[in-house]
Amino acid sequence: MISREPTIERLAIAEALMLQPFGLGESAISKALATIAEHRIDDADLYFQTTRHEGWSLEEGIVKSGSFSIDQGVGVRAVSGEKTAFAYSDELSEESLLDAARTVRTIAAAGQQRRIKVARRTHVAASRVLYAPTDPIGTLDSNQKVALLERVEKLARAKDPRIVQVMAGLAAEYDVVMVARADGSRAADVRPLVRLSLTVIAEQDGRREMGTGGGGGRFGLGFFQDAVIESYVNHAVNAALTNLESRPARAGEMTVVLGPGWPGVLLHEAVGHGLEGDFNRKGSSTFAGRMGQRVAAKGVTVLDDGTLADRRGSLNIDDEGHASQRNVLIEDGILKGYLQDSLNARLMGVKPTGNGRRESYAHLPMPRMTNTYMLAGTRTREEIVASIERGLYATNFGGGQVDITSGKFVFSANEAFWVEKGKILYPVKGATIVGSGPEALKRVSMIGNDLELDTGVGVCGKEGQSVPVGVGQPTLRIERLTVGGTA
Repeated sequence: MISREPTIERLAIAEALMLQPFGLGESAISKALATIAEHRIDDADLYFQTTRHEGWSLEEGIVKSGSFSIDQGVGVRAVSGEKTAFAYSDELSEESLLDAARTVRTIAAAGQQRRIKVARRTHVAASRVLYAPTDPIGTLDSNQKVALLERVEKLARAKDPRIVQVMAGLAAEYDVVMVARADGSRAADVRPLVRLSLTVIAEQDGRREMGTGGGGGRFGLGFFQDAVIESYVNHAVNAALTNLESRPARAGEMTVVLGPGWPGVLLHEAVGHGLEGDFNRKGSSTFAGRMGQRVAAKGVTVLDDGTLADRRGSLNIDDEGHASQRNVLIEDGILKGYLQDSLNARLMGVKPTGNGRRESYAHLPMPRMTNTYMLAGTRTREEIVASIERGLYATNFGGGQVDITSGKFVFSANEAFWVEKGKILYPVKGATIVGSGPEALKRVSMIGNDLELDTGVGVCGKEGQSVPVGVGQPTLRIERLTVGGTA
């Protein structure tokens, strides 16, 4: 059997799903792009997408709901200077494609914008091979999916008699995209995505507490073997039981140690968004105009890396057809780069970084993170915790908010412990961590050697759009953070 090069294979899959059944081909694509380019523009592209999604949920020992959906369509975009004209259609046909092209063609020509010439010759854009083009929905049958959720529920209840409620969910998505750009480049991606999640509630002496667990990535449902499921269940059950013993958190300015892995969500929110190109081009980020300056303590190196195999936030290509990259944002405390889509990169005079992302064909791309994490240092976790005279050790976070302009953030800790003289004394509840992203980075005093990435649960929201992402970090000690509490 002769196999095709992976990028060619993905284009063939996309064409078979979204072009050929609807009488579309290269001639229709070229005609649509030529129609857009009749007016002065700087860039244009077509974004074809078809997505199948399936979800199952279990509660009270019963699989109570299931869902299946299919969505497909095309987004048509023209860019002139800072202005963007955009139209989309959930109908795939030459007529609807040309209607959308004529709609965006009306974008005004002005000033220094140029009239681009649509390339006659097409070429396959560079891309990655980070995950298999698997349809995860078909990797288990319906009975196996139900049995998987039932296994999760039984295992969680068997861990401790105080577990009184278990809720679990299983989701699988098969997403195929194709990007046709005016410069003649053609790119496609076949993106599997699965996620298993659970929430447990523990009860003791009339008090109820919750714990969560789960994970996933870009592979089939066969990933969820017994050892993986047990790790998720252990995390959720341990969190719920720990919180049963929690006391009110103390308030004040103090040393805070952040655990490895998911606590990197604080880095994502408080720092990552501020390094996205649109905020910096407009001067609204606290990091704007600070390239080459020290923005963090020595030893702090932050990456956004869309090239990690099978990770939830990874992409073979971004949603503008550019290959994903490993981007160094902060190196040893010095600001080195921003995350760019094509529009903001052009206006800032730099190259795209493979971070142009959109929720679907019905949305515009913008600079977004993929997998954002801090590199490891040299200290052990035990050494860092033992260094705390009086302070908070936070190992899991819930929701948070950040002001991009000021960099100020507020995060709630779902799981945290009070530490005195290097000893973990008891778990605390109700702790909120308040600070400034840039200031917090400068106050990092110890960096662990235990870098972990999250298990594959992250969803990032920006301007009403949600995309899957990854986060991570080693254990970090940060000085003089404000902790809000009730004690």
